[in-house]
Amino acid sequence: MSDQDPYEFEDDAEEIIFVSKSELKRDMDELKAIGSRLMEMKPVMLDKLPLNDRLREALDESKRIKSYNARKRHLGFIGKLMRDQDLEPIQKFLDSLDSNSEEYNRRFHQLERWRDRLINEGHDVLTEYLEKYPSADHQHIRQLVRNAQKEAKQEKSPAASRKLFKYLREVDEEH
Repeated sequence: MSDQDPYEFEDDAEEIIFVSKSELKRDMDELKAIGSRLMEMKPVMLDKLPLNDRLREALDESKRIKSYNARKRHLGFIGKLMRDQDLEPIQKFLDSLDSNSEEYNRRFHQLERWRDRLINEGHDVLTEYLEKYPSADHQHIRQLVRNAQKEAKQEKSPAASRKLFKYLREVDEEH
């Protein structure tokens, strides 16, 4: 007989991690919450996310479901499908849309700086902006900037400045 303890395992590589049932439920609820936010998004926004085909089909199908109970069951199915997804890029994208998140605030302040620079510094900044956002309509931006500059000189309320900011945000969301 060997001197080895019969209860000692030779291969410690297989470490078993026990997860409580409550923790599994919390994880599933978190996946459902993300799935619920995705269900409310427009297809154009979903196109920006790295979703697998099955999850994308389920999200598209959710738009047709009207019954409360059926939507609830479907949300559970979406949560189950999300187990196979890489959640980091999805969460980052959702955070960029959430007004309470740090990412949203960073982007918001960046757009404010672009707006202020476009109004105050002129053509060179527009060229810089168009390099970063080539899909932007440069003539439309020029018109909005001119209107905002005119309002500032006349000390009117900044309606054109708000329109410029709104357009910059739309371009940023498309980007």
